[in-house]
Amino acid sequence: MITPRALAARPWIWSYAGALLVWLVTIAYTGGQGAGGMLTAALSLAQFTVIVGIGQMFVITLGPGNVDLSLPANIGLASAVAMKVMGGDDAMVVPGLLAALGCGAAIGAANYLLIRALRIPPIIATLSASFIIQSADISYGRGLQIKPPPGYADFTNLQFLGVPLLALLTIAFAAGAGIALHRMVYGRSVLAIGQNMRAAWLAGIPVGRVRFITYTLSGALGGIDGALLAGYFRGANVDLGNEYLLSSLAVVVIGGTSVAGGKANVPGIWGAALFLVLLLTMLNTFGVSAGVRMVATGLVIVGVIAAAGGRRSTR
Repeated sequence: MITPRALAARPWIWSYAGALLVWLVTIAYTGGQGAGGMLTAALSLAQFTVIVGIGQMFVITLGPGNVDLSLPANIGLASAVAMKVMGGDDAMVVPGLLAALGCGAAIGAANYLLIRALRIPPIIATLSASFIIQSADISYGRGLQIKPPPGYADFTNLQFLGVPLLALLTIAFAAGAGIALHRMVYGRSVLAIGQNMRAAWLAGIPVGRVRFITYTLSGALGGIDGALLAGYFRGANVDLGNEYLLSSLAVVVIGGTSVAGGKANVPGIWGAALFLVLLLTMLNTFGVSAGVRMVATGLVIVGVIAAAGGRRSTR
């Protein structure tokens, strides 16, 4: 039996409850039509938010002020790099994915080196880096009209019994991230640093190395996400990652990760991502205009984040 105390200990459950409620309201409005297709579409879109959300989660878990605001620019540049390397040839898919991964990892590593060298807050460092990356992306990727290899594009849209294959792989990846967070030395070090950086350093944890790895990991996940998005939407785009700045932050907080650091939750990332995608689907089904959808979604996200922050500060 689930008690109120058990629910309070697992706030991420509410993200799944919200996603279920939004889905039920939508299918009630449509008379039950397209219920399965709606879930398939939600999984297809949520998987990309989950990938970058996990990277953002590790960064935020490092403690107050840690955040990666370069993800949107990272995704856009990596998508262009991946498509350029692949060149429409299925034989070049693996090199293209590795190029996107390397591009993202280099951006993440540069972010931390910028933070360390200039002694500036991560929010300023990663935001400044995003402008530099966007400039490089515009000069490199603007006007780039390279389609993904046919086989690769089909793979990113492949479904198994109505469930996107990429979603299944992302679930497996999320499970691995959860194990790494709570069972491996690296994950426990991230949690310890987020709880008290000085205490972690005194305990012998290589704080600088762990932070470097974490920012590099976030960048690498942004890079691979860009390559996958380019395959799914059948082409690279400078603006491909724009929506993933707010959403990557929102799914982390809504999913139960503390913005104060030292506490993270991987399952909640999926629940929060599904909630956001289904919310947009519901508003679109109701015939709400694009502007109103953006305002309504923003208000919901701000409200949930404010409520979550209020509960944590109260404790």
